[in-house]
Amino acid sequence: MPLSPQFDHSVKQGMNETIERNLGEQPIANILLEHNLKTHDLVALSDEGITHKMVTKANKGRRLSKNIQRKILLAVNRATEKTYLKKDLFNY
Repeated sequence: MPLSPQFDHSVKQGMNETIERNLGEQPIANILLEHNLKTHDLVALSDEGITHKMVTKANKGRRLSKNIQRKILLAVNRATEKTYLKKDLFNY
């Protein structure tokens, strides 16, 4: 029985452009650890309707839309009572 091929997590865009979707652990993961916050803490504090899945993807480095990044940023700022910028949470 043949083994299934490794799944490619990149997306073709245009003729020769490829966007990588898995970008490795993001700075947001360290910020949450530093403030002893869990995924559920951000979901519970958010007025923006973020989900556990969105926050988990953010931590693991799965590429998110700018809108979801903004929602998560607002939740982190609310939970930590600090003012982080998008570049403080995501390195892409």
